[in-house]
Amino acid sequence: MIITERAIKKLIEENLGIKRNERVLIFCDDISEDETITESDRKRRSELPLIAEEIFDYLSKRNDTTFLQYESLEKHGMEPPELIWQEAFGKRAFADLRDKGIFEKLITKQSTKKEEIEAEKIIKKHKRECVDVIIALSNFSTSHTKFRDLHTRIAGGRYASMPLFDKSMFEGPLNVNHKKMRQLTENLAKKLSRAKTAVITASNGTNLKIGIEGRSGIADTGILTRKGAFGNLPAGEAFIAPVENSAEGLFVAEWGPTSKFKKPLKFEIKSGKLFLIQGIDDYADFLREQIELDRKSSNIAELGIGTNPKATKPDNILESEKILGTIHLALGDNKSFGGEVRTNFHQDFVLFNPTLKLLYGSEEETIIANGKLLKS
Repeated sequence: MIITERAIKKLIEENLGIKRNERVLIFCDDISEDETITESDRKRRSELPLIAEEIFDYLSKRNDTTFLQYESLEKHGMEPPELIWQEAFGKRAFADLRDKGIFEKLITKQSTKKEEIEAEKIIKKHKRECVDVIIALSNFSTSHTKFRDLHTRIAGGRYASMPLFDKSMFEGPLNVNHKKMRQLTENLAKKLSRAKTAVITASNGTNLKIGIEGRSGIADTGILTRKGAFGNLPAGEAFIAPVENSAEGLFVAEWGPTSKFKKPLKFEIKSGKLFLIQGIDDYADFLREQIELDRKSSNIAELGIGTNPKATKPDNILESEKILGTIHLALGDNKSFGGEVRTNFHQDFVLFNPTLKLLYGSEEETIIANGKLLKS
């Protein structure tokens, strides 16, 4: 086995609290032929279907469980394909979405408010046919999708999003005291909700001010046992969607999603958008092309605070954004967690050793000082 039965049992019982009468969907994605990836990443990704299959084998002995695979969509934030929607929401709900012309609009993120309301009505109508729990082991994240939003918010399902997963995480950031981490994370989420402005600085030149007034902080605690629960596994972050057009300043990115840049990239941010990327790197070229393709990808979508003391790896964004005392900034989609921007793109960037201040009007509080999370 790639993973231990103990690790699977902890995932199922402690993190997800799966009851024996519940239906479960597990899915992952395969490497597409035209993807250019490193050998180490190829090895990690080739293990994802094996991990998913081992979880499926364990669960299928006690639960009605389905395991599906699909070809990689090659970007975080893309809606999953048709077969996943059909299995998650049931054939009748999917047929209604398709026949009314709504499904195509949803997966391309071009749906109107009216169409989204109609989609919600359809999901509610066929709620009993929806799966209870989804374990999303696709390499590319489905966290910030309408699919996930409909499953948790409307169908009341529970959703574990595990993009870029690595088997070492079972003994690392997943092997944390979730109760202690939950208390810390929820306290920080409350502070984000109360604050009007966040100010981020670092010795690498980062100096950024972000408006967050009126937005709600969210705690990703790893405890996904309640109806409608959603989060990453491994977990450990308090995050918030910034107010559109509010972010101003400079963010210096030293790390990409899976590797360190040869030289830091400087993100010049104006009116809540990534205005200019300074630096030479293949990933910088990718970002420029993505923003040229879809201007919404430049949106400053998320501010997050890492709260997991067992997270240590800087070269995997799923884990690195959870490292205690870090902050992360995301570009692109944030519609599913309180923002106003919907696009087929969402990417986080971690800042190590930051200082974070929250302004509550006339009062201010230092939350992190040079990478050290102060008592919260």
